[in-house]
Amino acid sequence: MCLHDHTSAPKPQGELPRRGILAGAAALAGISVAGIAAQMVSAPPALADNPNAGTNYPGKPLTVQAVIIEGGTVVDPKTGDAVADGVVVLDGGKVAAVGSRDATRKAVAAVVKRARVLNASGRWVLPGLVDAHVHANALPDARLLLNGGATSVRSGSSTFYQDIAMAAVPSWAPGVTPRMTPAGLFISPDQGDSLLADPDLAPLAMLKDGVKETQDLAYLTRINLKRGAEVIKTRANPRAGIPEQDPRELVYNVDQIGAIVKAAKGAGVLCHAYSAEGIDGAVRAGVRSIEHGVFMSEETIHEMARRGTYFTPTMDAITSMATSSNPILAARGKEYTPILQTAVRGAKDAGVTIIAGTDSFGTDVTPIGTEVRLLAEAGLTPLEALQAATTNAARLLGQGDSVGRLLRGSLADVVIVDADPLTDGSALEKVSTVIAQGAVVRTNL
Repeated sequence: MCLHDHTSAPKPQGELPRRGILAGAAALAGISVAGIAAQMVSAPPALADNPNAGTNYPGKPLTVQAVIIEGGTVVDPKTGDAVADGVVVLDGGKVAAVGSRDATRKAVAAVVKRARVLNASGRWVLPGLVDAHVHANALPDARLLLNGGATSVRSGSSTFYQDIAMAAVPSWAPGVTPRMTPAGLFISPDQGDSLLADPDLAPLAMLKDGVKETQDLAYLTRINLKRGAEVIKTRANPRAGIPEQDPRELVYNVDQIGAIVKAAKGAGVLCHAYSAEGIDGAVRAGVRSIEHGVFMSEETIHEMARRGTYFTPTMDAITSMATSSNPILAARGKEYTPILQTAVRGAKDAGVTIIAGTDSFGTDVTPIGTEVRLLAEAGLTPLEALQAATTNAARLLGQGDSVGRLLRGSLADVVIVDADPLTDGSALEKVSTVIAQGAVVRTNL
């Protein structure tokens, strides 16, 4: 659960190279040649062409051997269809074939001499899962997310651009980090030590009341995009997970959030929001998704459905407060849980797309399967809960069918589970194998 406060962001003379900024971010994230090598668990890699990051590095990125997964029940989360005794062939970072043994026979023959074969008999084979709300700041964080089955993640912000640096890792070292959609710095009034992330943020230090004016919000948003953020994270309210903060107080209104959305120029804005006023203002400002969303009104739910605004309830982040040793947090968790469950059911009934996100922070990681189970307990069917961590999340991230489904040409991200996800809402907590970017991250097959 995210109990942290993101005290995370505009332009001195001269142009600051993006490369220098991200080199510091990579160091903070613990990304190094030695660190990557230590975490590689797959067969000795060959060299691949066409790196999409680090273009001045003299070497070439690593790839892993082909993988054949056979004997399991292959599930398509979009349709709910399943192929018993199915086969999935992974090669070159993509799904080369998927289907029955007969349908995949030629693809298997083409790679079998150089492939690792995994027998998934008695298990269910799924596309890699998506956790649409995480705060991963270092390689150990990313590793825990991967081990839980999250092969793609959307950042909920980092403190020093670490998420932007980590987004480049998969193109060089498959299986070390999930695919990352980075948010960069949190657009919030108090930037704190994040001012040290980038000299271009220095002007924000002179703002007596923090980053609140629309021109400053737009400026910070543009700096984030310039550094490589693909989404923008902001807030309407303070945090529920910090006892001293009132999560119903308004931080940014519709005009302030609107300035952020406008400056984002099409990059999706995810908005931390709890109060009815905050949620409604964020929706009307045009954010792509509402995060948390406990006190969501029926009117706002219908506005979200009309606009196509996504909803990431972060169930575990809310429900887990009920067991906190802090009496304020425990009271909030007990009060908020049934309210949030009602919001999830109302959103489902209205046609709002629901997304799975754990709000994991650092090494305090909730497996994405737990979030899926909690969504099922809130009222989604097992298939709908599975879609929240696959096809729905892929659509939110603009990935189409390349993520969240196992189709020929989709990305080589796979999880294998020990229970049927079409009938058991807790099935995704029973992960036995994780494959990310074609690399076997872990397996007990």
